[in-house]
Amino acid sequence: MQKLPLRLLAALLLLAVLPLLAVLGIGVVLSMGRPVLFRQRRAGLHGQTFTLLKLRSMREAAGKDGQPLPDEARVTRFGRFLRRSRLDELPGLWNVAAGDMAFVGPRPLLPETIAGLGQRGAMRGEVRPGLTGWSQVNGNTLLSLDEKIALDLWYVAHAGPLLDLRILALTAWVMVGGERRSPDIALASGAD
Repeated sequence: MQKLPLRLLAALLLLAVLPLLAVLGIGVVLSMGRPVLFRQRRAGLHGQTFTLLKLRSMREAAGKDGQPLPDEARVTRFGRFLRRSRLDELPGLWNVAAGDMAFVGPRPLLPETIAGLGQRGAMRGEVRPGLTGWSQVNGNTLLSLDEKIALDLWYVAHAGPLLDLRILALTAWVMVGGERRSPDIALASGAD
């Protein structure tokens, strides 16, 4: 079980940001319609699934063939703002308060993605997934899946309070300055 003080802190933070969530929710409704929240099953600690909560950042739009349009075509301007600022992650505080996630850890992936990673997926699941993580502060969407997994596995091997504080500080920097690919991903993942 996740430490109770961190879960309590997440619950208190969630209460504190409720007014901001209400404003952002109105922005989602005005720019994309309903629902306000994006919900999706994700793999958590030891592969246990849970429902991830985020603010929705994409419209429901399909092509003539009925298939969803590519993400780039569905993300709204407001959605890009939510993603860039990481404000779309605020509902995830509920997942932290519920014990499904931590503040810091590998981002939760789809169960089928974790299964497809085999042993690497199992190793990645040895820690609780997080709202932010080592791969998020070292490039995130600018990285390949293999680069992200290498960074996540490095985090799993080196997890601790000081590293978590460093990642939280770097997350604040990413929220302000935007994503940047780490100049040397091999060093960021601890590879030689």
